[in-house]
Amino acid sequence: MSSYHVPVLLHESVDGLNMNPDGVYVDVTFGGGGHSREILNRLSSKGKLIAFDQDGDAKQNLFLDDKRFEFVPQNFEYLKNYCRLLGYQQVDGILADLGVSSHQFDEAHRGFSIRFDAELDMRMNCSGGQLTAKDIINTYSESDLHKIFGIYGEVKNAKTVAKTIVTARLNSPISHVEQLKGILFNLAPRAKQNQYFAQIFQALRITVNRELEVLQQFLEQSAQILKPNGRLVVISYHSLEDRLVKNFVLKGKFHGEAERDLYGNVLTPLVQVSRGAIVASDIEIQRNSRARSAKLRIAEKRN
Repeated sequence: MSSYHVPVLLHESVDGLNMNPDGVYVDVTFGGGGHSREILNRLSSKGKLIAFDQDGDAKQNLFLDDKRFEFVPQNFEYLKNYCRLLGYQQVDGILADLGVSSHQFDEAHRGFSIRFDAELDMRMNCSGGQLTAKDIINTYSESDLHKIFGIYGEVKNAKTVAKTIVTARLNSPISHVEQLKGILFNLAPRAKQNQYFAQIFQALRITVNRELEVLQQFLEQSAQILKPNGRLVVISYHSLEDRLVKNFVLKGKFHGEAERDLYGNVLTPLVQVSRGAIVASDIEIQRNSRARSAKLRIAEKRN
């Protein structure tokens, strides 16, 4: 498990669930099973854990001998449907550790990492029929590429990036990591190439996996299936994710101002438990560099 993925903010996130040992909990990003294992450690024999993961590689970490555990090999955009299919109209707590696992970054052929030369894939569900990063690079219009690099990657010269890609692909298709990096190398700020390419890859990965759209669906469904006083715990790794989580918790929506009743009270399904985001300690960051960008938010379903 430790070689597959080191769980970030493990105790802080599971503590945030404020667990009932006999309750029903959902880990929507099973991965290496680190958070799930800690949840199971705190459940009684009557408790239940449902875990989701669309990545087929995660199956190697399943707890096959634990009757309290149920695995759903699906994207967590189907959270509500599968929980109800399993007989649970409401649950006591939901945990999400967003982003890419250590395993996905380290598996060169998946194309997530700028460290390895591989085909530009980046699908979290390799059995799915969605477009790959290679498809997006070679088929999206210049204006669409400009949009995704500017919005999802927050790349400052996104317009130039899009034009450079469209020009380069006229000569031959762009299919591999090193090929894309070579095409864009002169556009990267000196001494910041790794950060720059990480932003490029983030934009492609978000687009391939519809990450922000799926996150919005997940947050709305979480508010619907949590029991009163049930907890939602989300760990995010970049500002786009964290902003969606923060806005939904504080405003009950992703954009604009919160709705209020006649007395001026904010109408939201959730209330924040942690004041602002919880971040990893210096000790954890030294042990696991991925924790550096992690932000943990905890919310509770209104009674």
